[in-house]
Amino acid sequence: MRRILLTILATIGLLHASAQCGIENKAFSEGEFLAYDLHFNWKFVWFKVGTASMSTVKSTFQGQEAYRTSLITRGNERLDNLFVMRDTLVSYTDMQLAPLYHRKGAREGKRYYVDELWYTYPRGNCRVKMHAITSRGDHLWQEHEFMSCVYDMMSIFLRARNFSADGMKVGDVIPMPITDATELKHSWLKYRGKESFTIEGTSDKFRCLVFSFIEHENGQNNELIRFYVTDDLNHIPVRLDMFLSFGSAKAFLRTYQGVRNPITSKIK
Repeated sequence: MRRILLTILATIGLLHASAQCGIENKAFSEGEFLAYDLHFNWKFVWFKVGTASMSTVKSTFQGQEAYRTSLITRGNERLDNLFVMRDTLVSYTDMQLAPLYHRKGAREGKRYYVDELWYTYPRGNCRVKMHAITSRGDHLWQEHEFMSCVYDMMSIFLRARNFSADGMKVGDVIPMPITDATELKHSWLKYRGKESFTIEGTSDKFRCLVFSFIEHENGQNNELIRFYVTDDLNHIPVRLDMFLSFGSAKAFLRTYQGVRNPITSKIK
């Protein structure tokens, strides 16, 4: 009986701690599917170079109810001539979007590597077990415990979709600490205001909130992604501008299914 009671109390403590790193989810639900076209800039000309898709389903992780979100990017033959890109990201979060597990398997150029993260929440802290498989095939393990919440690129993206811009001013920033399987990165989200955006090749026009994801590294602030999300409860990313080490890329929303809320941002 005592063991059962201790187990119950430990479980309650775990749920309370992970809830501190969660957020009320109003932006999406299971069954959402988003598809994108990828474009790359080469000598001032934009080419379609691949596709990306993001899907969310309801699942379980280690017996706990969870969202499972997958992001898959695939370059086409045109991009392969310049830079091979085959990325698959999988993220498990609890129903309040606190991260539970993250995996990125990426073939980028001649490199293939894997990052894995496992999250637990002892004593109200955030503990992250990290596993990296380097392009040389080395397995690197480490574990860190943080007093504040820590996220990965996928879970922070799901969290950011639930931010409200009400009351925000242009230039406002939101701290967003992100880790991969090697280090914690000092990063934040910067609000850039509102713009309208028409999806390329269509007449679909949306009112959008514009944010930049910025990372501080080697003494410099670097904008990694600028994204445009619908100015409604869904906060669907309709455009992403990516500033890469080998050039600039853009992703444009092509299709969407299973959206949770009415798309009130669409301009008729």
